[in-house]
Amino acid sequence: MQIADLGDVQLHYQIDGDPDGAPLVFANSLGTDLRVWDAVVQRLPAGLKIIRYDKRGHGLSSCPPGPYSMGALVRDAERLLDQLEVRDAAFVGLSIGGMIGQGLAVKRLDMVRALVLSNTAAKIGTAEMWQDRVKAVTDQGIEPLADNVMERWFARDFHAKPELQLWRNMLVQQSRVGYAGCCAAIAGTDFYTPTSGLRLPCLGFAGSEDGATPPDLVRETVNLIPGSQFHLIRRAGHIPCVEQPDEYASRLVQFLQETGHIG
Repeated sequence: MQIADLGDVQLHYQIDGDPDGAPLVFANSLGTDLRVWDAVVQRLPAGLKIIRYDKRGHGLSSCPPGPYSMGALVRDAERLLDQLEVRDAAFVGLSIGGMIGQGLAVKRLDMVRALVLSNTAAKIGTAEMWQDRVKAVTDQGIEPLADNVMERWFARDFHAKPELQLWRNMLVQQSRVGYAGCCAAIAGTDFYTPTSGLRLPCLGFAGSEDGATPPDLVRETVNLIPGSQFHLIRRAGHIPCVEQPDEYASRLVQFLQETGHIG
């Protein structure tokens, strides 16, 4: 476990794989920490420097007072990767992590050479919906929302598995300040215009049973970037890297090979 002191925030990060390999950065979703990628990371080939981190207010990173802006979340990722001297990375972002990836690619094309947008969009939901979520979490905590969130995160098959409880625990144990802070960041984000200006290799992932970012929404965003690819994972909800890690890792590796990121 390592910590990067960025001044106003301290980010927990982890590096796996080859320290001299091609950088592959993972940014996780709202209410999760970097363990959400464990099963995919285990399935990746040698030759990659795999960087994961907990965004502010999540996991083992510090939790500054909210609300947060998407600009602050993008800047956190930028400063972390600058500190690690990362350039020309492939960036994989899940949900809010995919928004961070879009913002980072627009801001720092030297840092992001290929983008994987997983279960995300240029704009997710409405500002009103997210403000309602902020109020609910601030007033009552995350627990009352947890069952509904599980419905969106995972397909029906997964709900019969005992490990569902682990993911529910991960969600409710996040900081309510951090969770609400990131909800506010999503509420204020519309990346349609900047994302449509991107020109880089892009792969989109969607889950057929995703109740948070349905496949059509993901496809619409991915299609803003000319030449992008799209992959639908069946029997998966909002976090297909947990439900279908074999298929997820296989398609990710194929994309990295096609873009010349790995041989």
